[in-house]
Amino acid sequence: MVIDFSAFYDLPRQIDRFFDEFWKPNVISQRRASYPPVNITEDQTNIYVDAEIPGMDIDDLEIILTEGSLVIKGNRKADNGNYYRQERPVGVFQRIINLNVPIDADKVKAKMKNGLLEIVLPKTDEAKPKKISIEAE
Repeated sequence: MVIDFSAFYDLPRQIDRFFDEFWKPNVISQRRASYPPVNITEDQTNIYVDAEIPGMDIDDLEIILTEGSLVIKGNRKADNGNYYRQERPVGVFQRIINLNVPIDADKVKAKMKNGLLEIVLPKTDEAKPKKISIEAE
């Protein structure tokens, strides 16, 4: 029986090369990020979604609440002109946020101010925490 260990001879150098490439600043900055960036918080009664979408018109956005998820769709139009550098994304985007809590769809509110889209998703009564009293015996 012959065991071939030749693949492991170069392993330390391959591991070093992997970490060298991983920590390079240009590689980190080129990672694909989800767009738009969101903050998701909750309290006893609501889930709050804040999405940063500067420069967007409300007519170019669509918010869809499905069972179990919130979808933010839009189309960021490019400005006319010759760019020296373009870092802000343009084009069609879609962000899906999974919700693990039942939402009262009739009471959902959304507003846009200064490029910040704020969505308030009220939890249903079944999803709200309930205090259970303990009986003494």
